[in-house]
Amino acid sequence: MTETTERPDPTDTAARAALTTKPVDVRRSTPARSPLQHVRSGWRRLTSMRTALQLLFLLALGAVPGSILPQHGQQDALVTTFINTHWYGPLFDRLSLFDVFAAPWFAAIYLLLFVSLIGCLMPRIRLHFRAMRTPPPAPPRHFAKLPRSTTWQADTTPAATLDIVGKALRRKGWRVLVRDEGLSAERGYLRETGNLIFHISLVLLLAGVAMGGLFGYKGEIIRTPGVGWANLLGQYDEQSTGRAFRQSELAPFSVTFDSFKAVYLPTGEPKTYDAYVTYTTHPGATPQKYDIRENHPLVIGGSWFTGGTKVYLGGHGYAPHLRITDPQGNVVSDDDDVFLPTETTNYLSEGYVKVTNIADKKQWFAIHGVFTPTKAKGVQGQIISGFPAANDPELLVNALSGDPSAPSVYDVPAGMQQLLGADKSTTAGLRVGDSWKLANGYTVTFTGITQFANFQITDDPGKELALVAAILIVVGLILSLRVRRRRFWVRARLQDGGRTVIEAGGLARTDPEQFAEEFAALVERLRPLTGATGPIVEE
Repeated sequence: MTETTERPDPTDTAARAALTTKPVDVRRSTPARSPLQHVRSGWRRLTSMRTALQLLFLLALGAVPGSILPQHGQQDALVTTFINTHWYGPLFDRLSLFDVFAAPWFAAIYLLLFVSLIGCLMPRIRLHFRAMRTPPPAPPRHFAKLPRSTTWQADTTPAATLDIVGKALRRKGWRVLVRDEGLSAERGYLRETGNLIFHISLVLLLAGVAMGGLFGYKGEIIRTPGVGWANLLGQYDEQSTGRAFRQSELAPFSVTFDSFKAVYLPTGEPKTYDAYVTYTTHPGATPQKYDIRENHPLVIGGSWFTGGTKVYLGGHGYAPHLRITDPQGNVVSDDDDVFLPTETTNYLSEGYVKVTNIADKKQWFAIHGVFTPTKAKGVQGQIISGFPAANDPELLVNALSGDPSAPSVYDVPAGMQQLLGADKSTTAGLRVGDSWKLANGYTVTFTGITQFANFQITDDPGKELALVAAILIVVGLILSLRVRRRRFWVRARLQDGGRTVIEAGGLARTDPEQFAEEFAALVERLRPLTGATGPIVEE
């Protein structure tokens, strides 16, 4: 009988695939994943520690422009100058690099990091609590296979031996479980607890920063003695608020600046700065006195969680008092005029007095002054200040004609013309009580000096939470670095002759190189308690 071999049909695709040696395309053979599977895969990637570290790096990288470039709400004038003087300024503005911490891309990184950390922590917390409730593992069958083990003999019974060892270990913080086959003990769970505390505190820190950025506000105001302010955003010279801030939540306090006192060492270094104020916490409240100084801000309202509104002494300077009269002797300006320090060592200061309350706009002018608290001459003969206190004050002034209106009260527009004095002088050095008559008939008199204070008002509801989180971060780091995971087992059995043979072994879960000395010290403490009679036998 002749056998015939049936050949596959060349048109049969399945048959051809069975005979071919071509590798199977796994990608084509893998079934398509459902949208839910894609979501789960994306969630696993987002909540991995690797992603959290990458987002943390991106957050730190994104904050760099905020610490280098001027920011809206804090240095608006510098932002405008930067945009106008650099060709890439408008590009930076479109990328929100001048408002980094309120930029959508920065908020996206912040939110993703927040979610990623929470997603990382939840499973770890669940597993950690489960591990803490799990009893220590039973003693191994062969102690000699452990990294550290030893054997000795004692006169106590096996049950008494395990009871003595268990009590001694519990006093040292070990978790102990006595079974029929022996004693199991372990310690070091605080290592993982510290690790979790560190990461949970990092989430709390981010939450505290977010709270301050959303609901907080900051303001700055300069005042001379006798002048005060109410806690309204419109009263501040500069102010910035969070995206979720509402002005109705402002504390209704008011502050009056009474006086300022500065004490300097003979070398010129500051010793103390004190701003004495009178404040009321709300309308109709009894006025109270307070001394605002370094590290002692005025705190109004709030709680331990929100911290309240704080008024800090941010700086100070000099405000020469100038009286300006018209040709008929009428006073057109008579006030303390704030001069900003050009250097904060000896407080050489500069400022402008703008005269714009004249009916004829063509007669408007400004007085530019340079104030030296203690007059001295520099190496090249220029006027400098030799000491920060007003020991020998002088005001060097010149006049400019034109419209002095400018966005800042501390500057004038470019293009103003020089206005000479009546004696054709361009400048005049004035001591207290001196006058300088201008060519337009107006007279400038330097009548006195006072000191202004720069107050910074902040309300950061997440500041205390961030402080608590920072402390817990340090605690968590200490626990995770100092605590070591250890396991220790003891087995006691009665041998012929009535004596008990005790086997002890240990295993280090972390830092095994340091476990040898710790194991030896632990055995030395336990042997006398069990009434050891035989020598230690190392295995």
